[in-house]
Amino acid sequence: MLKHGFVRKCPECGSVNLFLNKEKGEVICKDCGLVVDDKMVDFGQEWRDFDSDKSDSRRRSGAPMTYTQYDQGLGTEVGRSADLSQFSSKARNKFFRLRKWQYRISTAIERNLKLALAELKRVVSYLKLPKSVEEEAARIYTLAVRKGLVRGRSMESVVAGALYAACRRHEVPRTLDELSEASGIEKKEIGRTYRFITRELEIKIIPSNPADYIARFSSALKLSPETQSRAVEILDKAQSEELTSGRGPTGIAAAALYVSALIHGEKRTQREVADVAGVTEVTIRNRYKELLDKLKLEKEIKKVKSKSKE
Repeated sequence: MLKHGFVRKCPECGSVNLFLNKEKGEVICKDCGLVVDDKMVDFGQEWRDFDSDKSDSRRRSGAPMTYTQYDQGLGTEVGRSADLSQFSSKARNKFFRLRKWQYRISTAIERNLKLALAELKRVVSYLKLPKSVEEEAARIYTLAVRKGLVRGRSMESVVAGALYAACRRHEVPRTLDELSEASGIEKKEIGRTYRFITRELEIKIIPSNPADYIARFSSALKLSPETQSRAVEILDKAQSEELTSGRGPTGIAAAALYVSALIHGEKRTQREVADVAGVTEVTIRNRYKELLDKLKLEKEIKKVKSKSKE
């Protein structure tokens, strides 16, 4: 009789005299020595660590798997010893040879992942993206490497494309201009790589919502919460009138914020809004005119202008 109510018999001799080795997670027959099960799960309570000195001795598991490391955090390596003076010269040479050969015997995919994931971490830190986006981008890049999609393309462009796809999947608004600035790759190249990766890996991307950009743009322009809320209302009306379809989400979001700022008397130039949104002044001007014509917002703006003159 074992714990958790499981009654087992040895498949070799039929004995029920079984022993559970908790340290190894094995069930062993005491009569014939057969290992009946070698992957037992400990359902006991996890230790709580209040003393850092005892944390290592009480730990039952290591760090979780992560795609942000080339070996997903499961590999081991010959580390850098702080003090080698206590070893003989022969032992030190052997130590250095082991480290050198461990790097040499790694596969081309592993070497590529080492460099790419370091670049990914740098771009993520520059854009201040959450850990979930970094994990998803690393997973997408790993899949792309294993499928051979990196050949013929620069590593940096594939990293940027994977990161943009991860941002879109997690609904974290980042523009191609921001990724281009952070990675040093042209905006068009990132867009091409992003479309190629998502198509080949069959990644479904939900179209980005212009309202997701309002909070960031409003914060950069130092606009009031009322202006921000009004911009979201304008976008809702624009979507119901189908003004957002076929247009860039950043451009329509910036135009809605520009209109809202005018309505609330917070004057911002089209140039200032365009610089924050990463679009041209022409785009702001065109979207602005469309919103005024279709949503009939001219009266509200005229009222604000007349009050300011008074």
